[in-house]
Amino acid sequence: MNDHRPRRPNRPRGSRPPQRRNGPARPPAQDPAREAALDTLRAVRERDAYANLTLPGLLRQRKIKGRDAGLATELAYGACRAQGLLDAVIAECSGRAVSDVDPLVLDALRLGVYQLLRTRVPAHAAVASTVDLVRERSGSKLAGFANAVLRRAGERDEQQWIDALAPDPATDPIGHLALKHAHPRWVAQAFATALGDAGDDLAAALAADDARPAVHLTARPGEISADELAAITGGDVAPHSPYGVHLEAGAGDPGDLEPVREGFAAVQDEGSQLVALALTRPEITGPDRRWLDLCAGPGGKAALLGSLITLDGGTLDAVEQSEHRAELIRKITSDLSVHVHVADGRDPGLEPGYDRVLVDAPCTGLGALRRRPEARWRRQPGDVPELAKLQRSLLLSALSLTRPGGVVAYVVCSPHLSETEGVVSDVLRRAGNAEQLDAREAFPGVPELGEGPGVQLWPHKHGTDAMFCALLRVAE
Repeated sequence: MNDHRPRRPNRPRGSRPPQRRNGPARPPAQDPAREAALDTLRAVRERDAYANLTLPGLLRQRKIKGRDAGLATELAYGACRAQGLLDAVIAECSGRAVSDVDPLVLDALRLGVYQLLRTRVPAHAAVASTVDLVRERSGSKLAGFANAVLRRAGERDEQQWIDALAPDPATDPIGHLALKHAHPRWVAQAFATALGDAGDDLAAALAADDARPAVHLTARPGEISADELAAITGGDVAPHSPYGVHLEAGAGDPGDLEPVREGFAAVQDEGSQLVALALTRPEITGPDRRWLDLCAGPGGKAALLGSLITLDGGTLDAVEQSEHRAELIRKITSDLSVHVHVADGRDPGLEPGYDRVLVDAPCTGLGALRRRPEARWRRQPGDVPELAKLQRSLLLSALSLTRPGGVVAYVVCSPHLSETEGVVSDVLRRAGNAEQLDAREAFPGVPELGEGPGVQLWPHKHGTDAMFCALLRVAE
């Protein structure tokens, strides 16, 4: 019997079929948005990368734009923020601890469950796209596992999962809100202590932290006004900072905006602008031409203060311990009266006698969790004492470098009382030559500043990061 089926052509003599690589091959870019989101989560997990630095690079490298870029951003940042809640659901649906789940599969499951609980992506699309990612990267067996977990996760909506998994709000209100708004419990407790409230105020603070923030720009004094910057970028003039502009979340990469590219503006949270400007507000007698930024990297506040002091004919010394970060400061302040010093702020080797000194001290960063979505899961309560020790040393150094009658602004991006009021009260007791000013007077027009004398900003009250500012004057 003749076989009329077409015959496979002969392979050229000497050629071999391509060898399979070890491990799963990189999948084709059939779903570029979810691919980029998954690779961002993997970088965060494997290299302690920052999501807000990793993802934009992947989008540019892979030429992902428009709606795909928006989806990738929502999924990557959202899954990082909601990790605690997502992991609780995954553990329940898989019947095992998340530490026992294949790491790459766990990254994909976080993306999938996030889509099911917190986006408008149809459930079938969320499940199918996630299973496809797992199959392409980890094989069919683990794809089946992922499919089973996701189908169970999709049986309830977010509120139903919270009702099932969160502590009882009547007996543990902080624990309930912590899971509901995807914060470690110790962070929620720190917020509650700072707010003096474990109810509605805490819930509002955690909810604001759990939302994607607007982009804030600062107009460089002497180069462009906030009104002009808003007109060029299509943004809105900020409510409190005279140099601030707000853009809608998801408005694209602010680095592509012409004023930012040309150096007339920079990305900077309005809270950071306000605490830097607070240093300039108290009246001082005598000269006011020599300022110091003692912890200047990466340079946002140094650029703002440097612009102001340059206009007034003075100079700003900027101290940064890291050479890499010091170079960043040099680049953005190259045309200003700013002198960058690579040194440890605790002993920078500078001549004392500064009129105004900013101490933007290293901290837990609990006040900027909405902008650094993975940070809440990296920090631990044990980080606080060592940081508070460093903060005290830096503030004492600043006081020793400030002339009698001069002013020091102590700033941290954290509401944790051990990093804020605790540091200030301890340093005032140790130094013995300084008094604390009422910082509220240096925040004109800003509402809900509490009882003072320090100022604590909050996302849910002021639309800013949770920056803290205390102002101290050296005795004359």
